[in-house]
Amino acid sequence: MDTIFTLLMVLIMIACVLLVIVVMAQNPKGGGLSSTFGGASSAQFGVQRTNDFMEKSTWTLGTVIIVLILISVVVTGKPKKTAAPIPAAPAKTEAPAKNAPASENNPAPTNAPAK
Repeated sequence: MDTIFTLLMVLIMIACVLLVIVVMAQNPKGGGLSSTFGGASSAQFGVQRTNDFMEKSTWTLGTVIIVLILISVVVTGKPKKTAAPIPAAPAKTEAPAKNAPASENNPAPTNAPAK
């Protein structure tokens, strides 16, 4: 189960890094990577396709991240089926013998008068 979780986390990290790269390559005003390759006009051949690719890859990577996170929660969120622990039997305590030597657990009998 740990191997699956590790694999999913690595895939999520890779998708996140790719998403950051794609978002940073875009320009909010429509320039971005397309202006680097084709000038400021987006009417030239291939430039509009670059914008489409960047937008589609952004949505795709975002969806991939969400799906991977949901899969990791479903796969690793199941509780492990373990048998209930068997309760231990209580330890039997023996009454100290009258002629047994004194110890910490068995104090020496005292000959105190009964009241």
